[in-house]
Amino acid sequence: MKFTLSWLKKHLDTGASLEEIVDKLTMIGLEVESVEDRAKALAPFTVAKVISAEKHPNADRLKVCMVDTGAGAPVQVVCGAPNARAGLKSVFAAPGTYIPGKKITLGVGKIRDVESRGMLVSEAELMLSDNHDGIIELGEDAPVGKPFAALMGLDDAVLDVAVTPNRADCLGVSGIARDLAAARLGDLKDKPIKPIPGKFPCPVKVKLEFGATPSLCPAFALRLIRGVKNGPSPDWAQQKLRAIGLRPINALVDITNLLTYDRARPLHVFDAAKVKGDLVVRRAKPGEKLLALDGRTYELDPDICVIADGRGVESLAGIMGGEESGVSESTTDVLVESALWEPANIAQTGRKLGIVSDARFRFERGVDPQFTLPGLELATQLILEMCGGEPSEVVLAGEIPDSSRVIDFPLGHVKKLSGLEASATETRRALEALGCVVAGAGETVKVSPPSWRADIEGKADLVEEVVRILGVERVPSTPFERGEAARKPVLTTIQKRTRAAKRALAANGLVEAVTWSFISKPQTELFGGGNAALALANPIAAELSDMRPSLVPGLALAAQKNADRGFADVALFEVGQIFAGDRPEDQLTAATTVRRGAAKAAATGRHWSGSAGAVDAFDAKADALAVLAAAGAPVEKLQIVPGGPEFLHPGRSGKIQLGPKLILGWFGELHPATLEALDVEGPIAVSEVILERIPEPKARPTRTKPKLELSPFQPVSRDFAFVVDRGVTADAVVRAAESADKALIVAVDVFDLYEGKGIEAGKKSIAIAVTLQPREKTLTDAEIDAVAAKIVAEVTKRTSAVLRA
Repeated sequence: MKFTLSWLKKHLDTGASLEEIVDKLTMIGLEVESVEDRAKALAPFTVAKVISAEKHPNADRLKVCMVDTGAGAPVQVVCGAPNARAGLKSVFAAPGTYIPGKKITLGVGKIRDVESRGMLVSEAELMLSDNHDGIIELGEDAPVGKPFAALMGLDDAVLDVAVTPNRADCLGVSGIARDLAAARLGDLKDKPIKPIPGKFPCPVKVKLEFGATPSLCPAFALRLIRGVKNGPSPDWAQQKLRAIGLRPINALVDITNLLTYDRARPLHVFDAAKVKGDLVVRRAKPGEKLLALDGRTYELDPDICVIADGRGVESLAGIMGGEESGVSESTTDVLVESALWEPANIAQTGRKLGIVSDARFRFERGVDPQFTLPGLELATQLILEMCGGEPSEVVLAGEIPDSSRVIDFPLGHVKKLSGLEASATETRRALEALGCVVAGAGETVKVSPPSWRADIEGKADLVEEVVRILGVERVPSTPFERGEAARKPVLTTIQKRTRAAKRALAANGLVEAVTWSFISKPQTELFGGGNAALALANPIAAELSDMRPSLVPGLALAAQKNADRGFADVALFEVGQIFAGDRPEDQLTAATTVRRGAAKAAATGRHWSGSAGAVDAFDAKADALAVLAAAGAPVEKLQIVPGGPEFLHPGRSGKIQLGPKLILGWFGELHPATLEALDVEGPIAVSEVILERIPEPKARPTRTKPKLELSPFQPVSRDFAFVVDRGVTADAVVRAAESADKALIVAVDVFDLYEGKGIEAGKKSIAIAVTLQPREKTLTDAEIDAVAAKIVAEVTKRTSAVLRA
């Protein structure tokens, strides 16, 4: 919401400085986003008089002017404006001046070998208008040497205030002035608007035609003013509009724009000669179109409210008028409309048609219903002053809704809800200054908010108003009681796991991605979803119709998009929500990875030192285990089981579990059929870990970390190779070896797997390295051999293995 300081002072009698006004506006909830001091920007530009203007010796279209700047001897200026002539008073810019319209800083220069020591400027060069046909022409009485900004009233500061959606009343300068007056920064100039009697009945009638459907127009007021002379509006009106970034058009249109910003009351004017018959306010009919004032043609439907005449649609109600019935300089009879519209319908229509207008901006937030008729009277007064004419009587279709309401307000609620100490007198004065009617003398009073404050609905709203006007700085600062107990953790377990998982995956060389929470129906069914409860009622696109049961589809498609743009070897991860149902417990947090091409953890892509090879299930397994370790899962107890979801390759996938009923996650390569359904190219290795399924760590009696104990004795490593049946897993061999002596054995690693020559059919060789770590003494050969014998015996017992010779 933009306005000038002088405009504000038309409604507010105050001696406060600009800085005080800006501070007070922010303190009462109307944050000032910017203050444009045009006087500072235009300070170097002064009034000057052209003494002589002679033809340039080397250019037909240039003139050499001698200019009296009021600062000493005349200055020579080369000028190309066609209206440059002797005796003209214009605006001069000396060397060193920045020209905003040209974005240059002037210097002394030569133009066609003739020196020029300044510039005579146009309105376009000062960014006052689009007029660049000639230099600015000032009146004969303009004093030479005086600042141009002060002479033209351009030394007025422009304030830009951020108005919250609930404060529609402050979308007019008068509403902002009212708030400042309530905050005791001046006195409100609230002049009553006198009704202007009509000279004749209005010949155009209005009908609200909505039938059985809800009415979208509670009230519609109309008046004809005949015999007007429409031309440019007065300078003061044009200056106001230009200051806030609006382009003056003609007096009738400028009046509607002035009232929109001055009183937050949008109006519309029709050229009466172009209106055929009476006006009808109704819903649009299928197939109807309107050429609007912005030059665009809009297709309408029955959800859109329009103003029509005997010819068809003439205006989009509350948003924008039509081109065919718009006023022009030839308009002599004008119909002035002031109406009330349904805010929700205005917002819906504006979004549907993509129109953002000042009228829509105010009507969708709600205008003051009681100002409908006074707004029409004020517009009539301005039209008669600027354009003359004779007004008709006012026609009102519908009725002005009664917006009055009474709130029982305990005065003690101000302290109870805000902590602010305020006397009953202060509270009453603040509310009354805002336009509320306060009745009663006890602890509880009855408050009737004004018609322009539809946002005040209850006691809490009244407390907010009192605190806002009396000053939020009066609310005492009260620290929270901390107590003597230790601080509780700020983050929940799942928040900690989420952060740990992200750090671990980033450390593994993956890049974080954020994908849509919605995927298509076929993709949902492919990845184990398809629950009807997770289908969106109003999807933003057909391919985003269902809540995702897994993060894999979005990441796989993102990896393919990278490949399509030349980045084939990409490793992505995401930690986000997946959905198994519509209950809260069905919403889980998954840490998911996708590796494509040659994006292995060890190396990415092709390299002179050797090829990294394609990603495989073991890369995905490493990612999953990294997440589980970082999130606090008991890694030593995890079980790796072959197989996984159906969308994974059956022979190149696995599950990570703690027993058969607690599956923490899975990993593997995507099935060829899955790749085809997603329209992506492989190989792609993926993993997914459900963070909520990781068991909570056991509570420790103390938060102190245990002492780090390092053995002073040398560890011992022994290698074993066992021949086992092909169906025996390496994990079974490892666990059997670990159980042989839990006190000494600290690590068991698989370093070789062999099938082929020298190994019986249906068998395989698994080689493991066992590390022994003595803690009390160095082991003797006999003790080492005894442990080795236990390992062989335990592995043989559990897996029917045979020690390979």
